[in-house]
Amino acid sequence: MRLLLVEDDKKIALFVRNGLREAGFAVDHLANGEDGLHMALTEPYDLAVIDLMLPKLDGLTLIEEMRRNKIMTPILILSAKRTVDDRVKGLKTGGDDYLIKPFAFSELLARVQALLRRAGQIASPSSLSIEDLTMNLQTRKVIRGSIKIDLQPLEFSLLEYLLRNAGQVVSKTMIMEHVWNYNFNPQTNVVESRICYLREKIDKDFDNKLIHTIRGVGYVLKSDSSSE
Repeated sequence: MRLLLVEDDKKIALFVRNGLREAGFAVDHLANGEDGLHMALTEPYDLAVIDLMLPKLDGLTLIEEMRRNKIMTPILILSAKRTVDDRVKGLKTGGDDYLIKPFAFSELLARVQALLRRAGQIASPSSLSIEDLTMNLQTRKVIRGSIKIDLQPLEFSLLEYLLRNAGQVVSKTMIMEHVWNYNFNPQTNVVESRICYLREKIDKDFDNKLIHTIRGVGYVLKSDSSSE
């Protein structure tokens, strides 16, 4: 999943960005409100984490502009402002949740996951599955049949994205944007190589193959028995 982080404090931004990436999210970080608004209006995001006191364009105005432009991405507000009035104003402006600084990353992550569930982005509160393949989102365990499959963080994120879009063809561009969080370079084969590694772990020892290549289009996660 792809998240937008708009935060001008370098220490906090690094803390949040690295933590979210370790949790399997692709994160785009901007340090001022103007750049954050540009990205919010031009790129697809599953959720935004926005500080209120930003240079060039403050967080409340950024949120107002997103909502005025019909961008309904869930928004978690980060702020050192802690009064009830501040929280109410942030929520009335268009924020979906409000987290006061300083905060524990575990709480931020829990709030992000809760917002995604509420927005219908997570198919199950705890797991994703297809056929005999199951991914537990809380313990980050992947099992196919009775076999536990060990995945690297990027492989886990890639499989999670395929599972969330099971039965639908996803292009290399879509995968790059949601898993690697940078624009697709047609000259790179990073997606193909990671798909190859994932197939070795997910499909190699099983008759029913789940990861399929759609030539010239992308990839789809589905049962071998499914119709083309």
